[in-house]
Amino acid sequence: MSTTLTRRSMLTLGAGLAASAALPAPFAAARAPLLGGQSPYFYRFGFGKAEVSVVSDGPLPLGDPSASFLGVPKEDVSAMLTSNFLDSKNVVLEQNIPIVNFGDRLVMFDTGMGTSKLFGNTTGRLSQSLKEAGIEAKDIDAIVCSHAHIDHIGGIVDADNKPLFPNAEVWLSQADFDFWTDEGKSGGPLKDFIVHARKNLMPVRERIKFFKDGEEFLPGIQAMSAPGHTVGHTVFMISSDGKTFCFMGDLTHHQVLLLEKPRMEFAYDTDPKQSAATRVRVLDMLAAQRVPVMSYHFPWPGFGNVAKAGDGFRYYAEPMKMLR
Repeated sequence: MSTTLTRRSMLTLGAGLAASAALPAPFAAARAPLLGGQSPYFYRFGFGKAEVSVVSDGPLPLGDPSASFLGVPKEDVSAMLTSNFLDSKNVVLEQNIPIVNFGDRLVMFDTGMGTSKLFGNTTGRLSQSLKEAGIEAKDIDAIVCSHAHIDHIGGIVDADNKPLFPNAEVWLSQADFDFWTDEGKSGGPLKDFIVHARKNLMPVRERIKFFKDGEEFLPGIQAMSAPGHTVGHTVFMISSDGKTFCFMGDLTHHQVLLLEKPRMEFAYDTDPKQSAATRVRVLDMLAAQRVPVMSYHFPWPGFGNVAKAGDGFRYYAEPMKMLR
């Protein structure tokens, strides 16, 4: 059967649409009102014998991609976004925070922006998301930080500098702690990051512990150094009952740009060249070993796999599996 639209069929279709638009209001309106609002911002799934709850600190808009993704012509970046049905004028990242219940302890990875509004008013949602997920702050046993950037350690204390997780020890690389709490840097371009790191880390200084590269510093959690984005940026291999996934932190910020062209540079990297080399090395390993990944900044909820694709990689989101 031909699907070609003739002028007559178009006129007939237009007449039908006009007639439907002229129906009395009771026939045109939906029976249910528009609800507005949003569903709870968490996703929960089983992994081995553990249970993973992903909560969000809210979307983080970066704005013009050419200001953040560097080393590639602006036209190429725009074309990559457009061909993937993404806004070419405003890059928006997620903030996916996994909380892993191992049965005997509850471990949260990164904490979002907290009270800082450096990237707008859509962030700072962690406390609300935890409530929606039925998780109480007092039950968090450990907070594991991939690095000390503003959007990863920002939710440790409240506006009055009071710790929000009273029973949690805080794990971080010592290199990042030393770098981002150095008051000597607070007068330069890193000022906002230094101030925010000190605000969140110094009130819990006595509870901060440092892991080493390759160390299983908590049962089922192994640190893997991945420097470049920051001096001490770390990814984590999380294991339960023979299954493992990698929490990538900020190894790659974007599911298209920094995967298709993994040597593209990112403006917020401390050492962009080192960051790109680290990204390629770790993604090569994850793809070759088919290790599932959890990305902090990929589209919600950020869980899936990466595979080689030419000179770069491709992200395959895992279908959501709702617990009953």
